[in-house]
Amino acid sequence: MWSYMFGGNTQKKKEAPKKAIIQLREHITMLNKKQAHLESQIEAQDQVARKNVATNKAAAKNALKKKKNYQTQLDKIYSQIESLETQLDAIESANLNLATMNAMKDGAKAMKQIHGDFNIDKVDETMDDIKDQLDVAAEISDAISRPLGNEIDEDELEDELKELEDAQLNEELNKVAAASKKNTESEVKLPDVSKLPILNQKAPVAEEEEDEDERALRELQAQMQI
Repeated sequence: MWSYMFGGNTQKKKEAPKKAIIQLREHITMLNKKQAHLESQIEAQDQVARKNVATNKAAAKNALKKKKNYQTQLDKIYSQIESLETQLDAIESANLNLATMNAMKDGAKAMKQIHGDFNIDKVDETMDDIKDQLDVAAEISDAISRPLGNEIDEDELEDELKELEDAQLNEELNKVAAASKKNTESEVKLPDVSKLPILNQKAPVAEEEEDEDERALRELQAQMQI
């Protein structure tokens, strides 16, 4: 019985916000209709006052009184609608917060239930098992990927490759040396001796000295004949 009563109270608490929201919306709709009716009445009385202001002042005055009365009622309707809409917004926001909170609680319970089956030690153990199995898988993959025929000595291949590289390098160096020697021989030319400038300028001086001696000798001979 008690559980039924408490359960009924809980159900009523859940339904109360929804019921209040429905009632507030219905009442706001009714007030909006009343608001539209009063606005039409105010417009009608304003037209009557304008029509009779020059010809029937009493009718115009009576129309203005009715308009003022309608305006007072309309102002109250405005205030009521504003209050109800504020309350409606607050209830809807609170109800949304409640629904969000309940969803978060359910999520927390689900996470707690999931995490209850393992802890960090179990996680580390599982990750180690996975790593071990990955290593085993890699070893198996390497084993089945090996060639079934005679295996080639990698060191021997490296030595042979080094010999080929050295031979190719020596061949290139010999080609470069031969080309350099050929270019040097073609560029070096012996100078034309006939076109070289005469460096020794003393020969004409010797000939000039010999002419002077002969001239002096001839003069001496001439004097001795005299």
